Amino acid sequence: MNPGDYDLDAYWMPFTANRQFKAAPRMFVGAADMHYLTEDGRKVLDGTAGLWCVNAGHCRPKIVEAIKRQAETMDYSPAFQMGHPGAFRVAERVAKLAPGDLDHVFFANSGSEAVDSALKIALAYHRARGEGHRTVLVGRERGYHGAGFGGMSVGGIPANRKVFGNMLFRVDHLAHTHNPQENAFSRGQPGWGAHLADELEQRIIALHDASNIAAVIVEPMAGSTGVLIPPKGYLERLRAICDRHGLLLIFDEVITGFGRTGPCFAAEAVGVLPDMITVAKGITNGAVPMGAVIVRRGIYDAVVDSAPSAVIELFHGYTYSGHPLATAAAEASLDVFEEEQLFGRARELASYFEDAVHSLREMPHVIDIRNMGLVAGIELEPRPGAPASRAFQAFLRCYEKGVLVRTTGDIIALSPPLIISRQQIDELVGTIGAALREIGRD
Repeated sequence: MNPGDYDLDAYWMPFTANRQFKAAPRMFVGAADMHYLTEDGRKVLDGTAGLWCVNAGHCRPKIVEAIKRQAETMDYSPAFQMGHPGAFRVAERVAKLAPGDLDHVFFANSGSEAVDSALKIALAYHRARGEGHRTVLVGRERGYHGAGFGGMSVGGIPANRKVFGNMLFRVDHLAHTHNPQENAFSRGQPGWGAHLADELEQRIIALHDASNIAAVIVEPMAGSTGVLIPPKGYLERLRAICDRHGLLLIFDEVITGFGRTGPCFAAEAVGVLPDMITVAKGITNGAVPMGAVIVRRGIYDAVVDSAPSAVIELFHGYTYSGHPLATAAAEASLDVFEEEQLFGRARELASYFEDAVHSLREMPHVIDIRNMGLVAGIELEPRPGAPASRAFQAFLRCYEKGVLVRTTGDIIALSPPLIISRQQIDELVGTIGAALREIGRD
């Protein structure tokens, strides 16, 4: 295929300013390890692991070969009333990686589907226990839980909701935890904000009554809204309140799962055991779409034991749940994570990465920097009357200089593959600094 031998018009791009992009397209045609290759032959350092997902780097031979081998052996197997060994092997391995008694895995195809599945499992669990009146779901402002109607309803990013409304009507939201006056330039978990968890008990439970609330869903670290780090003690307090009132606690780890914060799961990093964990992205290193819900044993048992023998216990699932190519990619990805000790590598690099990103503190228009593991958010002062334009300009400058970053609003978000070297961290941060100096003069 030659550059430009395709029409840009037919593809309606997701979460993209389509007219702006199609006027000046940015096209990748190849990838390897830490770099993308552009259509015009330039190498671009990947500072975002694709879209928070390519944790082991791009086009790793072991993962590529596993997908190829599976495609040649069996391309598809029905997920309803039939199985294939790969799905059971991956479920077992993921369950062993998960903390506590999170030992049952329900497969989906994306983070959005994983979230909707978790919400439905929560409702099914309470109904199985004779508490079907527990139907209120609690999310959090500035939370992102995918683009499905369930995840959008419990999510709290206004732009994702304003066109579509709130499709789940029994939903409430906690306040988000970010306070720039108290938490600006925190390194790791900020010390202020644990008390914000008390709103769950003091306002939401007081309003709805605990007997009507099914579950609380939060990202342990909110990524898509701009890297909001949980205050010390905040998640512990949420867990304690949920325990007191019989609410399920769901951690959305679609971004943080599989080494992003150091351990396999952020639940381990913060020392809090949720009732369910949603994952996607890193589970297959982004190579084949896959999502999953990791569920505590008691939830699985309650739902399954409530139905008569030979009757379907949970009327929910997807044609591609546990797809053979996805499970092959997941098995190979888990092998690479283990063989190369990438979670440990992320822990070792975290302090160097932290120092590097915080070195941008004095750059023009930087008003906050926050980080956790190999994730960082660099918040810029918005331009009057033109929100998000400064960060997007920085994104374009970085791309021109051979570095890929991600922006959300006026926040630059970084989440490089866990294979990144210290030299590449320096290149990533140095390029951002150069871009910020340049646009600071504009």
